[in-house]
Amino acid sequence: MSGLTGLIAGLALAAVQQGPPPAPYPDPATWWSPEVPRPSSELEPLYNRRLGRDERPVPIDNGVEPLLYRLWGLQPLQSQIVKRGELILEVWARPARGVRQAMVRVTLRRDGRAFVQARAGLGCCTPEIGRRVDINAELAQPQITPLKALPADPAWGQPRSVIVDYGGGAVSALCVDGVSWDVTLLVPGQARHLRRACDDAEVGSVARILSAALGAAAGRDPRFDAVLPRGADFSRQQRAYDDLVSGGGVLKAGESNPPQPTAVPVAPDNAPEQPSLE
Repeated sequence: MSGLTGLIAGLALAAVQQGPPPAPYPDPATWWSPEVPRPSSELEPLYNRRLGRDERPVPIDNGVEPLLYRLWGLQPLQSQIVKRGELILEVWARPARGVRQAMVRVTLRRDGRAFVQARAGLGCCTPEIGRRVDINAELAQPQITPLKALPADPAWGQPRSVIVDYGGGAVSALCVDGVSWDVTLLVPGQARHLRRACDDAEVGSVARILSAALGAAAGRDPRFDAVLPRGADFSRQQRAYDDLVSGGGVLKAGESNPPQPTAVPVAPDNAPEQPSLE
């Protein structure tokens, strides 16, 4: 009996060590079809837009791949669909030193509401974005009014990439300590992209655009403000550009100056107004 008792005790001990049996797998159909809550307008201002039968996506060529947008927690600009009376303005700040990066996306909807999505983080060394800061907010009316004039800003008629000619010859900017900027405007049927190095006159040529975008995000999170300590103040760069023009200087197309992405036809907008998500 002693041997039988030892065997029973051993089996009991083994059962305890093994722990409880594993839980059964969930129903596969339920696993792949969870209820997905509808995001707020602050998170996705243009939620669930679909191209119409006669519509084509607007070509985007701003150096930001769709996967990179995903890493920053944003819908890719390539998948955004804007209707008449709407726009998306996007700004990427790229410091010459360090790995801190920041971007701001402002979306103006045809129902009159506007939203800002801003990100800051460390874009280095790991697949994900380190120390990422997210801002998702609706804009107040005083911040919306300047956005409506952005498509008419003469800066969008400038070359995508430029060099500064102060009157005695063109000088290519060498950005060794400053911030370079990529700005993209998406309107129905077309996108416009400009890249400006850290030369003050170059940046000053898009100062109004940068001020509108960064002004929508500044002051909402001190961690974001620390990445861009001057906030939306581009007065120095604006003066540099004004002095360049008044002194007979110009911005010339750079050696690498690709054409703007091609426009696509804008389908008639017969759809009803998008309802508010709240």
